[in-house]
Amino acid sequence: MPEFQHHLFICTNERDKDASRPSCLPQGGKKLKSAFKDAVKDAGLKHLVRANESGCLDQCEHGPVVVVYPEAVWYGFVKLEDVEEIVNEHLLHGRPVERLRLPSACLNTEHCPHKPAPKRK
Repeated sequence: MPEFQHHLFICTNERDKDASRPSCLPQGGKKLKSAFKDAVKDAGLKHLVRANESGCLDQCEHGPVVVVYPEAVWYGFVKLEDVEEIVNEHLLHGRPVERLRLPSACLNTEHCPHKPAPKRK
């Protein structure tokens, strides 16, 4: 069996509803995982692409979040209707879906247009 060409990590983290940050599960993380698994299989990529459920990827304000390795392409605000496009464009044809791609300036930073401003003391 060949090695996997891609790994998808789909955030399914869940926080308490009164947490200070959102989480991906209530925004559809589990449904996305199932949809990706089905789309990968339907595209004939089952033995080349692994779609995994993930805990928190720490991009909570961009959720639901999906990251594709080995390219380290981060997708944010992913909806069920985006799954086929990501599989067809990115996984089959090697073209990341730019409209869903998170800007690198928003990754691993405290300041991003999607994050609330820090509270002043």
